[in-house]
Amino acid sequence: MSNPLIIVNFKTYQDAQGHSAEALARVMESVETDARLVAAVSALDLSSVVKAAPNLEVWCQHLDPISFGSNTGWIHPDTAIARGAKGTLINHAEHKVSLEQVAMLLDQVPEGFEVCACAANIDEAKSLAALVPDYVAVEPPELIGGDVSVTSADPGIVSGTVSAVKETNDQVQVLCGAGVKSGQDISTAIDLGAIGVLLASGVTKSSNPADSLAELVSLL
Repeated sequence: MSNPLIIVNFKTYQDAQGHSAEALARVMESVETDARLVAAVSALDLSSVVKAAPNLEVWCQHLDPISFGSNTGWIHPDTAIARGAKGTLINHAEHKVSLEQVAMLLDQVPEGFEVCACAANIDEAKSLAALVPDYVAVEPPELIGGDVSVTSADPGIVSGTVSAVKETNDQVQVLCGAGVKSGQDISTAIDLGAIGVLLASGVTKSSNPADSLAELVSLL
């Protein structure tokens, strides 16, 4: 895999919001690697992060398949795109939605705007793959934010998801996440058939994000 995908989800960690989000994005932008780095940021930080790190690919953490109008508190895809978003996560374990909502979002976003649908297990990954997002990311909820990577705690869910997704639609690529913190975690994920990872705390809660990112890409 020449260009593994590494999505760093900023979530609402204190050290990845506001000015700190901009600083973290600049650190990500400065990493020398062939890997494709993506920052998934708060909608409130989208414009400022894009401006702070213009050469970094920036996504939203969530979008809603709505029309323009009376939709207080929801995020219209066109608004995010106008502010520089190149993709989005959907159905993260911390923001679950229905399959119908995922399908509606996929129908609404333009070609070239990428969508990563998150799954808790192989069955959910297979259901999401049938909707043909660009990526399905499998993340066992019990491992999210922990110190043990899914690649060592449950490698079978990664390889099993890859097989199930490819059987459903071979256009959909697989990421894995939960507890990913090292270059070895990413290397193992790729060996298991994933094309990259979705992670958060391994970077966003690090005392030295630059060193953590360097370690993550060290074996690529």
